[in-house]
Amino acid sequence: MAARHWITTHALAAAMLASCAAGADADPRNRQLHHAASTGDVDDVRRLLGTGAELEARDADGRTPLLAAVREGQTATALALIDAGADVNAKDAINDSAYLLAGASGQLEILRGTLQHGADLRSTNRYGGTALIPAAERGHVEVVRTLIDAGVAVDHVNNLGWTALLEAIILGDGGPAHVAIVKLLIDAGADVNLADGDGVTPLQHARQRRQNENIRLLLAANAR
Repeated sequence: MAARHWITTHALAAAMLASCAAGADADPRNRQLHHAASTGDVDDVRRLLGTGAELEARDADGRTPLLAAVREGQTATALALIDAGADVNAKDAINDSAYLLAGASGQLEILRGTLQHGADLRSTNRYGGTALIPAAERGHVEVVRTLIDAGVAVDHVNNLGWTALLEAIILGDGGPAHVAIVKLLIDAGADVNLADGDGVTPLQHARQRRQNENIRLLLAANAR
């Protein structure tokens, strides 16, 4: 029954995205708005919104103009769309939102904009991870600091069985950025003994990878 419900829900979601995409294609202003957003043309974004282009119009990938801007790293148009009221939690066909994508890709200014406009701190990506987990993995120190300060759960476990701390160690390189992130997570109260799905702890992973600074930090936090 649960599996049938999951399939039905996702089929409905896909149909809705397809319908929205079709609507965006039907109005040239919406297509132009997506183009302006993804190419960083702030003046054209504002002009098109003023002429009736839809702020939440979807493209063929289920992306809103805001998501298109974030996807292309266009800070100015992303912030203009956020200021115009764009939904920072609207998700595309692969379960990304402007908030989640900005966090994962290290776009700090956009991330702060989404946090100021109602970002859902509990929302998760297609891997079941919060914005904090990929940010920790990819070494985005200031993004991690910002998300911790915003209140994102530091011990959230994704579909792989990994927390932000585990990902910073397992997928990080043990260099200064990842060490700084490990320290931030420990200081924020991350459970240093929360193991992965195979029962391997952060300290064990750090030792396997010879990440000496992370080992030192974990031992100081009473890791086992």
